[in-house]
Amino acid sequence: MDTSAIWVTAKLALFVTPVLVTLTLPLAYGLAFGRFRGKGLVEATCNLPLVLPPTVLGFYLLVAMGPRSPLGQAWEGLFGERLVFTFTGLVIASLIYSLPFALQPLKTSFAKLDRRLIETAWVLGKGPWETFFKVVLPNSLGGLASACVLVFAHTIGEFGVALMIGGSIPGQTKVASIAIFEHVEMLEYGSAAMISLVLLVISYLVLLLISCIERKD
Repeated sequence: MDTSAIWVTAKLALFVTPVLVTLTLPLAYGLAFGRFRGKGLVEATCNLPLVLPPTVLGFYLLVAMGPRSPLGQAWEGLFGERLVFTFTGLVIASLIYSLPFALQPLKTSFAKLDRRLIETAWVLGKGPWETFFKVVLPNSLGGLASACVLVFAHTIGEFGVALMIGGSIPGQTKVASIAIFEHVEMLEYGSAAMISLVLLVISYLVLLLISCIERKD
């Protein structure tokens, strides 16, 4: 069994999950409570990975992050390495690809919050950040947990975007889903079955965890 692919997948999911959820918190809060022009456009753009085929998203990310793009050239100039076909590029692509899976549960959880709690905090002189961390976040732990679980599960199942941006470099960018595909191509069904079983068990545990969170929320 290709244990290096499982390790790369786990490392990717464990890195992307906390980073993405943290970055999405203010965005979800703004979409849940904010009133501004273009809100629908922002939300539609953030949710685009839900409906866009992964290969299409991967292609556009490849163009945007490639060595001839402004971003790719700037990155190479700063860090001396290309952005595509690296673990860093894979992380950035995963953050974009899994964004809706962090945004939706957080936004839903914030929207369900009793607005009187926030208004009371404002009356008591609490600022926006203090209100968020002391009122909003503690009362939205179910949504936060769901976001973490969904992002983790979605990241370990990546294929199209991971292949387009990361390629298949063993020990660096070759994730479990790509390893399964390559084993099947080489008719190595035993190895493919072992990795698939690992992902199946993880996915089933994720579903059980989400069910427990929903019952407690």
